[in-house]
Amino acid sequence: MPTPALPILPYLSSPSSGGTTSALTRKFGPETANYFSGSPLNRLSWLRSDHLFLRAAFSHASAKFVLLNSLGPMVESKEDGSRLGFAGPEDVRALLGGAEEVFKSEEEVVGGFDSERVAGERVVVFLGVDLLDAAPSEEKDVFEWKQFRGQPYFAVDVTPREGDAGPEGKKAKAEELIRKMEEEKGHGFLSASPRGMALEAGHAAMYAQARSLIDWNARNPFCAQCGQRTVSVHSGTKRVCPPTDKSKDRAPCATRGTLSNLSFPRTDPTVIMAIVSADGTKVLLGRNRRWPQYWYSTLAGFQEQGESIEEAVRREVWEESGVTVGRVVLHSSQPWPFPANLMIGAIGQALPGDGEKIFLGHDAELEDAKWFPLEEAKEALLTGASALGDPAPEGYVEGALRLPPQTAIANRLINAVVEGWWTIAKI
Repeated sequence: MPTPALPILPYLSSPSSGGTTSALTRKFGPETANYFSGSPLNRLSWLRSDHLFLRAAFSHASAKFVLLNSLGPMVESKEDGSRLGFAGPEDVRALLGGAEEVFKSEEEVVGGFDSERVAGERVVVFLGVDLLDAAPSEEKDVFEWKQFRGQPYFAVDVTPREGDAGPEGKKAKAEELIRKMEEEKGHGFLSASPRGMALEAGHAAMYAQARSLIDWNARNPFCAQCGQRTVSVHSGTKRVCPPTDKSKDRAPCATRGTLSNLSFPRTDPTVIMAIVSADGTKVLLGRNRRWPQYWYSTLAGFQEQGESIEEAVRREVWEESGVTVGRVVLHSSQPWPFPANLMIGAIGQALPGDGEKIFLGHDAELEDAKWFPLEEAKEALLTGASALGDPAPEGYVEGALRLPPQTAIANRLINAVVEGWWTIAKI
């Protein structure tokens, strides 16, 4: 399966710039856009709480729906997994109901809370609108809301669930929707694994947003403070703990009546770093014992509370490899929706002498860590980069270094080190 291209950010190459580069680009170099970023949609995030807007967008003929089955995305066909397949408003109506049923004001949702009905809720996530720049027209197939014109996008979990086999028959409706999409419209569903993910850049970004939000809602049906069931509002981007259930008072909860009465989707910051030797000729890479033979990558780990990104880089590298890092520079970031990480990419340089010594006795996470010459890493980027589980690319020589594909930020960090990103004066 071919590796998808990386996203191209239109606002960095806009014709309106007149062919000139910004002062920031001249000083710091071009921006790196990683896979799962670069969505073509404008999220219009302040409108998520506007149920009238959501109803209009949901019911418009041009609306498109990203369907997820067990978090795996629907694609155009089983033979072509490079583009998402989309359902229309009429396709999802039997499963979800009409716009007035799906989207209500927060006050209505909280006031009419019924824990038994909410237990089988299907959260509909508003992803955004693919905006058009053209002036308003008489076209009926273009969604318009105030000054915004374009095509609205939503995401829906269509997984058939055993708990949905009640009188409303939602399990059967979900199964019928999946059958219709596959058999009548020729779509297919991918697995939810990042392995083999080949969606083109913009579609991968939409999937990342959809997967993260649907997964977060599924993982958080109960209040972290009091343990009672919560309900989704703001089109899947907020959960609240209502004070009543079927108009009867519920047990007290400390989250009510204060600014804590909010639960928003979590994002877990993770540092990932390419560490250069003190003399600038080698890069530090490690391998997990579960990885294929000869397969190495950059080191990574979760950022902890009360530490800066730079401190997290130094701590993780020392804990995993024993190497002591001095200067750290941020390179780029990557959303990683498995389930909800933000990979914060950095490049650091080891201190000379004992600072470069590798010791794996602190943390047993790595099976091995090595310093690789930059020339060897450069060759591996050309002939040894592939996803976990995929065969080595053509031209690979058995026993040579293997690396992650360019859809992983680790690949981009290694490439930046090899290309001298960290040494080139940007002014």
